[in-house]
Amino acid sequence: MGLFAKFKAGLQKTHSKLVHEIKRIVTRSPKLDAAGLDELEAALIAADLGMAMTSQIVGAVKQAYETQGSAGMDVFAVARGEVEKSLASNQPGLRKAPEGLTVVSIVGVNGTGKTTTAAKLAHLVQLRGETTLLAACDTFRAAAIEQIKHWGQRLKVEVIAGAYGADAASVAHDAVAAGQARKAHYLFVDTAGRLHTKHNLMQELQKLHRVMGKQLPGAPHEVLLVLDATTGMNALNQAREFNKAVPLSGLIVTKLDGTSKGGMVVAIHKELGLPIKFIGLGEHADDLQPFDAKEFAGALFGE
Repeated sequence: MGLFAKFKAGLQKTHSKLVHEIKRIVTRSPKLDAAGLDELEAALIAADLGMAMTSQIVGAVKQAYETQGSAGMDVFAVARGEVEKSLASNQPGLRKAPEGLTVVSIVGVNGTGKTTTAAKLAHLVQLRGETTLLAACDTFRAAAIEQIKHWGQRLKVEVIAGAYGADAASVAHDAVAAGQARKAHYLFVDTAGRLHTKHNLMQELQKLHRVMGKQLPGAPHEVLLVLDATTGMNALNQAREFNKAVPLSGLIVTKLDGTSKGGMVVAIHKELGLPIKFIGLGEHADDLQPFDAKEFAGALFGE
């Protein structure tokens, strides 16, 4: 399956709802009056595109209607163009340290799919012919260490782990040392899920990052927040708070295949200016895809 086909399949729920609503509005009100524009606004907000992006699209549609009239105007093309333009500055893919080991810290609240995402990133790096390690720094959740070890066996990636309940920062320290000793290209650090509102847990994450930075100056080189698309705009609050505690370098949005709120990707990028690095479109190891603004906009608003 090609990348566009994956995007299209993954965004099917969001796309179907949007296309159905927009077609209903346009066919019922070809003159696109104030009521029609209000309905268009409501449909875009319902897809969690956020107020700023919604206003931008509605403004562009209104302008296109005023200059071209209803006959020559394609609402879908206008919306697609605005989303693509908004995401134009996006830089997907992983950063690389100038030399030696690149450390990537995977953070987020509980249940977003951090452990699976860390494993999928390791798989992507392997496909490029680079070597990688995984660090089991979620020492709270009993199943987390087993889960990442299972992925490690499946992908033939070494996992650095401590005992359940061990100090996560010391596991991270050992993992960075192991990555340096083995001359690995990447180390993916699976951190414990933590509520963005819990100050003590955020301090613990800051400590984890400090410890890695002492072991290897510049580490972590990437701090990627994993967001669950099904939470919609709630994810924006998570991104805001995590970004305050540990400056983020990018976002990974998972479970886009299970939601009609896929527009939240655009809303979060628009507000925080953080790059969307990857999106998760399914359960398999290769279902984590580098984000592509053009393909995303096309999958969202393609007729």
